[in-house]
Amino acid sequence: MIDFPLDAAFQAKVDWTRAFVREHVEPLDHLWPAPTAPYDRSLTKARAILKPLQEEVRRQGLWACHLDSDLGGPGYGQVKLVHINEILGRTNWGPVVFGCQGPDSGNSEILARFGTEAQKDRWLAPLLAGEMYSCFSMTEPDGGADPTLFKCRAVQDGDDWIIEGEKWYSSHANFCDFLIVMAVTDPEAAPYERASMFIVPADAQGIEFVRETGLFTEPLGGKGGHPYVRYNRVRVPASAMLGPRGKGFMVAQSRLGGGRIHHAMRTIGLVQKCLDMMGERAQSRALRNGPLSKIQGVQYDLADSWIALQQFRLHVLYVSWLVDQGREDDLRLAISGLKVATATIAKDVVWRAMHLHGALGVSNEMPFAHMLMTAAMLGLADGPTEVHRSVVGRLVARQYQAAEGPNPSEHLPSRRAAALRLHPDALD
Repeated sequence: MIDFPLDAAFQAKVDWTRAFVREHVEPLDHLWPAPTAPYDRSLTKARAILKPLQEEVRRQGLWACHLDSDLGGPGYGQVKLVHINEILGRTNWGPVVFGCQGPDSGNSEILARFGTEAQKDRWLAPLLAGEMYSCFSMTEPDGGADPTLFKCRAVQDGDDWIIEGEKWYSSHANFCDFLIVMAVTDPEAAPYERASMFIVPADAQGIEFVRETGLFTEPLGGKGGHPYVRYNRVRVPASAMLGPRGKGFMVAQSRLGGGRIHHAMRTIGLVQKCLDMMGERAQSRALRNGPLSKIQGVQYDLADSWIALQQFRLHVLYVSWLVDQGREDDLRLAISGLKVATATIAKDVVWRAMHLHGALGVSNEMPFAHMLMTAAMLGLADGPTEVHRSVVGRLVARQYQAAEGPNPSEHLPSRRAAALRLHPDALD
C-alpha cells in the first residue's frame, strides 16, 4: 500500500515553513515583485533582508532540501519535499530563501553527481552556500527543445576548448557567476552522443548578451532574466568539461527529471493559492440574489478546481514516492505524465480564478498576469507539453499487444463464443 505519512518532527518543520513563508517571505513579493528580483544583487535593501531569512532557514535544517544526504543535503526524500515545496510555490522569493531555486537546484545536482573534486570546491560549495548563482545554457534559437538539432560547437584547441554559438533563454545568465553550457563536441557521433557540458565562468572573454529577454509580463527592453547569449570563441580549459565527453544529453536529463518534479510540487502551492482566492471572492462578492457562491456556474468552477487540486497533489506524491523507492523504470512515463498535468491544471485553475474576479482579475492590482505567465512557462520549459504527451502516448502504447485475429479482444460475439466453448451446457 502506498502511504505518505509525516512523522511529528517533520510535520513541525512543515508547520514552521508555512508560518515563516506567510509572515516573512511573502512580503518580499510585494516589495520587490519582479520575477528576477530574488537574483538581482543590485537590490541592496532586499539582500539585507534576505540574508537573515536564509540563516534562519539553515538553523531549521531546511536549507537546500532538494539534495540527498550523499550529495550534501538533508536527505528528506521527494515525498517530504512535496510538503515544503508546495508552500514555497505560493511565493516568488521562497525558493531563494530556502536555497532550492532553479536553475541552481538542478545545477547543484549535476555538479554533485558529475563534477570533479576541483569543480565541486570551486563551484558547488559556494552555490550550495547561497554565495553564487548559476545558469543552465542549453536551449538554442533554432533547436528549441530538440538537442539533436543544436549548433553551438566546442572545438578542442590543445588543452582548451573553444565554444562558439548561440543559446536562447539562458535563465539568470545576467545574474550568475557561472554557466553550464551544452555544446556539440562530436558532430559525427550518434544524435544523443554528440554534445558535452562545460562550466563557463560568467566573466569569461567572448560572452555576449544579444538581448536580455524578459517574460511577457515585463516591459520590452527591461532587465529581463532570460538572456539570448552568443558565445564568441569562448575559451575554457579541458578541466571545465562537466561529466564525460559526449554525455551532455545524459547529464541534462539527470537534472531535468528532478526539475520537472519540483516544478510540479511548487505548482500545488500556486493552484492552492488560486483556489483560496476563488473561495474568498465567491463569498465576498455580493450580487442581487446573494454572494457569487450561490451561482451554480461558480460552484462548478470551485468544484472542478478543488477536484483537480486533490488529484494533482496525489499525482505529485505518487511520482515523488516512485523516486524515493528507486523505481527508475517507471519514472520516464510518470514524470512526462506529471509534466503534462502540471501545465494543464495550472492553466485551467488560474484562468477560472482570474475570470471569477471579473475586471479586477485582469487588472495590475491582482497577481493573475504573473500566474498566467507561470502556467504558460510550465507548458514550455523543460520540454513542451506536446512533447511529453507524445512520450506518454508512446510508452503507454508499448504496454499493449495487437489483438489476435480480426476482432478486438473485447468483441462481444467472440467473447460469447469463447464462453460457450468453455461451458457448452451453460445455456438451454
